[in-house]
Amino acid sequence: MDKFKVVEIIEVDSYVDFSTEERKKMKYQYKEMPESMKGTYGEFAKNFGFDWKEFIMGIPTPMFLVTTYKSNGQPNATMQSWAGFTSANHGCGYYVILCSVNKCGHLYQSLNEKKAAVLNFMSSDLYNACMKTIQNNQLEADEITSSGLTVEKASWIEAPMVAECFMNLECKYLWEKEIVPGDDHVMICLEVVGGHIEKDYIEDMFGDKGILYNVHYPINPENVKEKGCDYVAALRKVNQSYEY
Repeated sequence: MDKFKVVEIIEVDSYVDFSTEERKKMKYQYKEMPESMKGTYGEFAKNFGFDWKEFIMGIPTPMFLVTTYKSNGQPNATMQSWAGFTSANHGCGYYVILCSVNKCGHLYQSLNEKKAAVLNFMSSDLYNACMKTIQNNQLEADEITSSGLTVEKASWIEAPMVAECFMNLECKYLWEKEIVPGDDHVMICLEVVGGHIEKDYIEDMFGDKGILYNVHYPINPENVKEKGCDYVAALRKVNQSYEY
């Protein structure tokens, strides 16, 4: 640990030493769906593939537009946010796990055919245009152009990019796996081949104009509302932790 140096320490005015039992009393526990959620969207969402725990635990995930070429050569665009990013291969590769790709969708088909995709990160002012791709998803459609966005060719793979997005990651398909055998969705692993980042973002791609996050229908099970909604969130830095 000698190579790591703490550069900022948070000071607190007081510290209360709660026992383990006291801490347990301060936390709600959820193993089964709460009665308060039954009969609400939190229960019905199972029909769309969402478990009730997702809404209570409310863990945000990064949002981006995945672009590929369909079998007819037209650009495909799919909004994604169930994903994780990691380095592997002894530090010699950067990888993306798309955690939930529908086997019946254009994205799954095109990834298996072309073995390539671009992840396009949009700013908040482009969010609505990117969301339009959900409606403009006909097989014969150029899903990027028909949503008011501009197609660019990727530099290293066979896939389209969205010119207006501030960061584009070119990726190649590696493998796929069902989380549960027989599921209609799969995890897909992509390797990031290279990226394009606008000069205004190279120093800092966080804050209100930076990377967006999906907060999927958060529910307070102790006070369930009749209606709820998804949220789009931005990331801000709260503390400097380590200096390398």
